[in-house]
Amino acid sequence: MIVELLRHGEPEGGQRYRGHGCDDPLSVDGWAQMRQAVARDDHWDLVVSSPLQRCRAFAEEHAGERGCPLLLVPDLREVGFGAWEGRTRVDLQRERPDEYRAFYADPVNARPAGAEPLGEFRRRVEAAFLSEVAAHDAERVLAVVHAGVIRALAGWVLGAPDARIYQLDCDYASRTRLYRHPSRGWRLVYTNRV
Repeated sequence: MIVELLRHGEPEGGQRYRGHGCDDPLSVDGWAQMRQAVARDDHWDLVVSSPLQRCRAFAEEHAGERGCPLLLVPDLREVGFGAWEGRTRVDLQRERPDEYRAFYADPVNARPAGAEPLGEFRRRVEAAFLSEVAAHDAERVLAVVHAGVIRALAGWVLGAPDARIYQLDCDYASRTRLYRHPSRGWRLVYTNRV
């Protein structure tokens, strides 16, 4: 099985912390990024998506155009950022510089107020991936998801600790490929390919 993890394109409102509490749609540029990301690939057996509209709208369009089944998986939504939802990095660096620096120094223990604990988020994503995606008999799966979900799954495959997953860059409309080897389990083929 090959699972291509496709991060959503740029949402309306530009770069902000968008967890599962901020559901902006894709911008015009975001739609173009997504269409370009899959322009040469149209042979998916299954399209899977987060239910948030920045993923779901494109997944619905893409699956519909290709006559491919679509599966919405609620637990593949982005990590919750609590009090940082909808805020920009510039705002946080200006208004909460100590909190901002603490988070990037220790993203496990210095979470924003009300944010989803990183370990719980990773367990939620891993369980959903195994029960909803990997359990299918599809050979090729396109999963339209979020940067946090991609980081969680890449970290799971590599056995990376929670504190290290933010080291992975994940650009808008980038692709990360996972492959299930018959005897060696899940493998990371590439990441952040635009």
